[in-house]
Amino acid sequence: MRLAYHVISAPAPLGLLFVAATERGLRHVEFMDKRSLKRMIASHAAEHPGAVWEHSVREMRPLAEQLESFFSGAAKHLSPPLDLAGSEFQVKVWKALLEIPYGETRSYGDIAKAIGEPKAARAVGLAANQNPVLLFVPCHRVIGADGKLVGYAGGLPRKKFLITLESRFRDMLPLEADRVIAAATVKVKRASAPAAGHKKAAKSVRPLRPAAPQPSSRTEKRKRVPVAAKPAGAASARKLVAAPPSKRGR
Repeated sequence: MRLAYHVISAPAPLGLLFVAATERGLRHVEFMDKRSLKRMIASHAAEHPGAVWEHSVREMRPLAEQLESFFSGAAKHLSPPLDLAGSEFQVKVWKALLEIPYGETRSYGDIAKAIGEPKAARAVGLAANQNPVLLFVPCHRVIGADGKLVGYAGGLPRKKFLITLESRFRDMLPLEADRVIAAATVKVKRASAPAAGHKKAAKSVRPLRPAAPQPSSRTEKRKRVPVAAKPAGAASARKLVAAPPSKRGR
């Protein structure tokens, strides 16, 4: 048997996720909790004797993209192929957990009734705690009969985070391009309707431009009646004509 594996980073408090898949589908999704890859793989040695473990970013990329969309609220369903391995009762419980809608919770007693074992609430809790593909089989959506958060393999802070995340994004519009753009267009049109009338009225009234300053009378005369240039030597000629005759002429 060959198992491809990878480590995916998730938001706090989830931390690092160890994911592994066979050719049939996803087999393991676990919180690493500061454990090394060597220890993670060794913990499944008895379950997969003689298996070949290969690190593959390419094969696990679609899985990482699904998780990224899930954490951002863009995707509400994680649906990769699953290769669930467990007892008949465990697999029945895990499949029942897959039926819990996004953003909702069920009690262990509800799941016991759903699988036809109304008195097996405790056994349901144990099977949920042994869920091999956390997040993808949403055992975090199962709570106690009194509404309290109990029994999660990853710890209660993580369970609370996941339930809070889903409740936050549950009522959002689906992030499909056409629907989101159409809804945004309607909102913009409704909000801008009153402003459109004002804008139109503003276009019909042209703003007055400030009048140019009027020139003074002297300036205008200077511009309209240019002063003739005096010919060179005119002043000296006038002096010669007006000068009295000299004594020598007498």
